[in-house]
Amino acid sequence: MHTTMRSRGGVRSLARHYVEMVVAMVVGMATLYPVWAAAVGRLDAAWLVRTEIEAIAMATAMAVPMAGWMVLRGHGIAVVAEMCLAMYAGFIALFPFLWAGLIGQAALLGVGHVAMLLLMALVMVHRPEEYTHRH
Repeated sequence: MHTTMRSRGGVRSLARHYVEMVVAMVVGMATLYPVWAAAVGRLDAAWLVRTEIEAIAMATAMAVPMAGWMVLRGHGIAVVAEMCLAMYAGFIALFPFLWAGLIGQAALLGVGHVAMLLLMALVMVHRPEEYTHRH
C-alpha cells in the first residue's frame, strides 16, 4: 500500500473524494438521465431503447457531472478519462452476456452499476496520490 494510504487522513480523504464523485453521479442521474429518457420517448427509434444504449446513456448521465467535479477539483484530463472509462467498463464487459442471452436487462443494469462503483474504487486505490491530497 502506498504511503498516502497508510495514514488515517489519507483514507479519509480518499473516502471523501469517492463520496463526492458518487454524489455528482446521483445528481447526473436525477437531472440528465430524465432529459435523455424524455427525448427518447418522443422519437420513434427502436435502437434507442436497446439495453446497451440505455446502459451507456445512464453511464454518461453519471460520468458528465462526475468528470466536471473532478476537473473542478484540479484533476488532469487523463485522470478524468481513466475514471470515466472505469464507469463504462462494467457495463460494456457485460454486453456479451446480454447478447448470448445469459443475462437480461435488469441484471445488466444492476450488476453494471455495482461494477461501476467497484471499478472506480479500484482506480482510486491504484492511484492514491491522485485522490488523497487536496486539489
